[in-house]
Amino acid sequence: MPKVGLITLNSSDDPAQNLREVQSYIDDAVTRGAQIVMTPEVTNCVSTSRTHQQSVLCLEADDATLQALQKQALKLRVWILIGSLALRTGDADGRFANRSFLIGPDGRIKARYDKIHMFDVTLSDTESYKESAGYRPGTEAIMAQTDIGSIGLTICYDVRFPHIYRALAQAGAEILTVPAAFAQATGRAHWEVLLRARAIETGSFVFAPAQTGQHSEAKGGKRKTHGHSLAISPWGEVLYDGGTECGVGIVDYDLNDVAKARSAIPSLQHDRAFKAPK
Repeated sequence: MPKVGLITLNSSDDPAQNLREVQSYIDDAVTRGAQIVMTPEVTNCVSTSRTHQQSVLCLEADDATLQALQKQALKLRVWILIGSLALRTGDADGRFANRSFLIGPDGRIKARYDKIHMFDVTLSDTESYKESAGYRPGTEAIMAQTDIGSIGLTICYDVRFPHIYRALAQAGAEILTVPAAFAQATGRAHWEVLLRARAIETGSFVFAPAQTGQHSEAKGGKRKTHGHSLAISPWGEVLYDGGTECGVGIVDYDLNDVAKARSAIPSLQHDRAFKAPK
């Protein structure tokens, strides 16, 4: 059976420091037998300052984290899912991309996915987010065929929109990735149940590497994330919970479990047209 390594990070707003940490965890995961290693959302930089982001983020072609992890994938002959990188785009409005990358054992980029659903919410009088002010949304669902499973790529807030997961599974995805930097308040209430629901609805493995804890920022940001990197089976069972500490967990998965779950409850084949309410 293949093994996946799920990395839990506490990324700061310093991309170089974050790169050193994630490379160490990837080395560890491969030493422990992982054929694919997955990192969380915004692996390269967690920052609440658009000014700081403008000073440290790069275009995809120039991004040091992406280049280094491509070289590491080639050296170790391993698949790497970079949960996402915050990247400059050159757009006239200055907005960034929140982009996931699937890198093959040959070091080449096999798939890119730009986060579609933007986290524009007000959680309390003191905690609100408007992701769309800094990031442009993607427009296309992405799936990649690999020798260790067909992988559908999503990011964080996407998990609240079941239709994208259904579309990926109906297109053949056996594994759904949900790298995240989930807020603590919503994480406590919703993170696990949403991931389990997506797995159950689609009969897929769901792998969700996560950011955790209080994130260090030079300009004094107060971003806190939930942690709890999770691996969920196609039957909705929690196979791994990484808790709130940084590290890497190794999970065995058997793609035959996807076929079994979808055979037992073939709901992906049971869509019916209906009239929407007026």
